Amino acid sequence: EVQLVESGGGLVQPVGSLSLSCAASVFTFSSYSMSWVRQAPGKGLEWVSIVNKGGAGTAYQDSVKGRFTISKDNAKSTLYLQMNSLKPEDTALYYCARDLPDGAPDYWGQGTQVTVSS
Repeated sequence: EVQLVESGGGLVQPVGSLSLSCAASVFTFSSYSMSWVRQAPGKGLEWVSIVNKGGAGTAYQDSVKGRFTISKDNAKSTLYLQMNSLKPEDTALYYCARDLPDGAPDYWGQGTQVTVSS
């Protein structure tokens, strides 16, 4: 069974930073694109960012461009999301997801909570 385990969430003040990690196992991590998706309280799922299987290609939702950086370490089977200049509207449960070739996610982690508040 594919396993994705997120960590690194927490409470941070506005303009602060957090670094999220997603440890993957039971599949060939280097063969898949990976994404971060979030869900704010009372709202639906929102795609945040994607990185291709090699790690060189990335894309971001407009609201996080220039503030968030996605990366993956294929040797460690780990996905990362560095989040800087955090805003209260970034408050959400953040999930990592494994992506199929068509871009649709097929496996998700359990999520890690990020709360941005003073």
